Amino acid sequence: MKVFWGLILLATVLSAQTLEIINSEFLPSADTTLVFSPNSEVTNEKLPLVILLHGWSGNYKQWSSNVDLQKFSDVYNFIIACPDGFYDSWYINNPNKNNLMYEDFFINDFLPYIIKKYNVDEKNVFISGLSMGGHGAITFLLKYPEKFKSAGSTSGVLDLTMYPDRWTIKEGIGEYTENKDLWKNNSAYYLLESIAGTDKEIIFDCGIDDFIYQSNFRFFEKTLNLKIKATFISQPGNHSHAYWKKSIPAHFDFFKRISME
Repeated sequence: MKVFWGLILLATVLSAQTLEIINSEFLPSADTTLVFSPNSEVTNEKLPLVILLHGWSGNYKQWSSNVDLQKFSDVYNFIIACPDGFYDSWYINNPNKNNLMYEDFFINDFLPYIIKKYNVDEKNVFISGLSMGGHGAITFLLKYPEKFKSAGSTSGVLDLTMYPDRWTIKEGIGEYTENKDLWKNNSAYYLLESIAGTDKEIIFDCGIDDFIYQSNFRFFEKTLNLKIKATFISQPGNHSHAYWKKSIPAHFDFFKRISME
């Protein structure tokens, strides 16, 4: 009897974590997404969704290898989805990089699929990410404010134009000097006006020892000038997994509060 119960318990735990393989005409190959659901009695209740985007050179397992996402899902009663960003897609359309149209995939295929399959409350869809993922999360909100309740960024690269020769960005969208509008149209800093005057709230943070701290502070100054509801956390830390493990709980607390409003 004890062995039988153990098997049932194991099955319950495993069922809360799902691996999704999503094919799309916008991608050179299928995307792999890790999804966590609360370990609770199955009901028809629609739950909030938090999407976590990984950083440059990472993959869909980066977040789950750094923090206990199942625990986060259980404690906050959120569905958590971690898609793969194809190493260095920057979560944008990259016509020069194997026709990797990630933005089109994310909005047209990924988001509708996860919302429908996991019975998501469409009024409570949140997104956050680290480094490259922070850029992606904030940029998605600014481009598609109707699809997200809020967004966050930890150590996010919030202005691509400040780093024209780093992280192979130019391999996807060309040299900055020749494609300035394209770089700006995919940089959160230059898209902030899209939520000015709205009730949208965002959260972002950066360690004071991080090499991109100044660009984050510059982003914060612009939110103040535009009177955007923004929470900026400036704290000790650098561009590291140790910092992101420390920083991400504040995002979940922030999203939980907003989901209850």
